[in-house]
Amino acid sequence: MRDYELVYVVKPVLDEETREGVQNKIKEIIEANGGEITKVDAWGNRKLAYPIAKFTEGFYTLVNFKSSVELPKELDRNLKINENVIRHMVVVCD
Repeated sequence: MRDYELVYVVKPVLDEETREGVQNKIKEIIEANGGEITKVDAWGNRKLAYPIAKFTEGFYTLVNFKSSVELPKELDRNLKINENVIRHMVVVCD
């Protein structure tokens, strides 16, 4: 198992319940594929470097997890489909 970091940005206009729904969906995907979440850190609303889909701010969340090499591909696929996520990035931690 390898260590990964996922940073995702959701629309700033979402309510708390919808943001938690996105977070729970990510948790379900990781756990269903044999991964383990080690840390979740909500950074809150921050200004974006450039406008994305007419938004100048976004709600950032960092998720550290351990998994096999196939899980980030599945996570990437699901986050691309989710209309509430405007950007995401999964990286391998050394």
